[in-house]
Amino acid sequence: MLNIHNLSVSFNGEYLFEEISFRLNAGDRVGLIGKNGAGKSTLLKLLSKEMQADSGVIASDKEVQIGFLKQDLDFEQGRTVLEEAYQAFEEIKSLELQLDHINHQLAERTDYETDSYSKLIDDLSDISHRYEILGGYNYQGETEKILQGLGFKREDFNKYTDTFSGGWRMRIELAKLLLQNNDVLLLDEPTNHLDIESIIWLEQFLRTSNSAIAIVSHDRMFLDNVTNRTIEISLGRIYDYAKPYTEFLVLRKEIQEQQLSAQKNQEKQIQQTEKLIEKFRAKASKATMAQSLIKKLDKLDRIEVDQDDNSVMNLRFPVSITPGKVVVEIEDLSKHYGEKEVLNYINLLIERDSKTAFVGQNGQGKSTLAKIIVGELEHQGKLKLGHNVQIGYFAQNQAEYLDGNKTILDTMIDAANEKNRSKVRDILGSFLFRGDEVDKYVKVLSGGERNRLALAKMLLQPFNVLVMDEPTNHLDIKSKNVLKQALQSFEGTLILVSHDRDFLQGLTDKVYDFKDGDIKEYLGDIDFYLDQRKVDDFREIEKKQTIAAPKLKKVVSEVSYEDQKKLKSLHNKLSNIESSIAQLERDIAEIDKNLLENYEQTIAKPNFFETYEKKKKTLKNHMEEWEDITIKLEDLA
Repeated sequence: MLNIHNLSVSFNGEYLFEEISFRLNAGDRVGLIGKNGAGKSTLLKLLSKEMQADSGVIASDKEVQIGFLKQDLDFEQGRTVLEEAYQAFEEIKSLELQLDHINHQLAERTDYETDSYSKLIDDLSDISHRYEILGGYNYQGETEKILQGLGFKREDFNKYTDTFSGGWRMRIELAKLLLQNNDVLLLDEPTNHLDIESIIWLEQFLRTSNSAIAIVSHDRMFLDNVTNRTIEISLGRIYDYAKPYTEFLVLRKEIQEQQLSAQKNQEKQIQQTEKLIEKFRAKASKATMAQSLIKKLDKLDRIEVDQDDNSVMNLRFPVSITPGKVVVEIEDLSKHYGEKEVLNYINLLIERDSKTAFVGQNGQGKSTLAKIIVGELEHQGKLKLGHNVQIGYFAQNQAEYLDGNKTILDTMIDAANEKNRSKVRDILGSFLFRGDEVDKYVKVLSGGERNRLALAKMLLQPFNVLVMDEPTNHLDIKSKNVLKQALQSFEGTLILVSHDRDFLQGLTDKVYDFKDGDIKEYLGDIDFYLDQRKVDDFREIEKKQTIAAPKLKKVVSEVSYEDQKKLKSLHNKLSNIESSIAQLERDIAEIDKNLLENYEQTIAKPNFFETYEKKKKTLKNHMEEWEDITIKLEDLA
């Protein structure tokens, strides 16, 4: 399908990779691996023809369709999730317009015997046939199936894409690619924004796909479950083996050992030959033989050992000052987004020097609680930080906060203070940003390099409590290991949100499982948690939940038709009331804030007290109505 020959790309005079060659065939599911900045994403851009190589050729079969999932997406605003997903069916949508136009004409015209009317009938037949061949009568159902597989609910389908986070928009783009039936699929970090359930679904989809696939990923389990071939980019060269990731590592090590052994034997032969040359040079009768040996050495193909790029960042999180014994105390804390209750009266106590993991499916409140702890989100209930607590926070999208128009060095200098400004270059060096690399603009960095820079920037501020939300996204496997070691030796308090079992193993001493607005505590590490759940990994938990789902549907189907109508009506009323309550709470909170900050000016507004009391009374009535509807729903359930 794609034939890559002697491809070279350089930046600022240095080769990213030089004269690499390989072929991507039908049925290949290739894992592209390598350290951050090795050129993985660049290679995908070259294969998609989004950028040009310095030299070399990428040849393809005629009419090969290539789909490319990039890390950075641009979405057109004003489309719903379904409308955006339907963009995958460009020809089908065009045919629908043509069919609609023809049917409109046929309904209006009465000249049944004319040639033009006959032509309309013929066009209708031809277009309908083409529409059927392309799957026009089932593409909507297929779209809904794939969107649901990637975690969307039916109630999400008609919401606008700009109301979703970047991670959910990435899922929409992935859905479009999977619907297009491309000959070649290029996927750059497809699992970064997926929960385990969606990852399992994607694995199954890709394993049964007929497309040739190239995947950049740092998820070892995902690569092992999907790929049948691995290409590593290292020090400007590629190493290509028909094995999934873990088997590739074993095979590559064996080959390196064989090469090293062969190289040692060759070196011995070379040394013996060189001794003979020196010995024969001194004798005129042996001069011809010496020249012959010299020529032989010149023609010898020297055995090279495949080189590993073993450069890794040097990371250590220093503790600022010692905080009090209790770091975070949470009592009856709740949080809702509109009508969706994410956290419901939870209680939590985090002590100094503890290492805590937050686990669970996406949307269950892990990141929400992390943001509440660091003060980014408002909430209901009590949250108290302990004495001398200084929090360092690494957000799931931390790299997005970096200014793309600044250089690496400027990013750090602007975040530094007088005490640590002189240490900026040393810190960058320990994160593998050395020499002229610090003058690179942030916008040209890979996802992993941006994450490394965000980690480096964290070290410029003091903290004794570290809250990290999916910190391994975009990090290569070696960098993940370095981060893990740094967190293991961190002498402060750690709160870690992650779905990566390999990363969590041996890292935490307490696990909180988030589900249905509640949390459950497990006093042990991630292996203890999985043992208590009687599974080997997160994936089995998701599989159990997926298997259990049909039972719920059966219960719903036993509800009478009249009760179903009542349930639907009550749910709609509840949704509207919850939205009103949320808005009123925000309005009253804003008024209370204004009263505290500027009492005289606030009460001077026309009809202030009447408006204020009316809002509070309306809120009280809504709360009573909400309680009444909730009781009715429980009676019908």
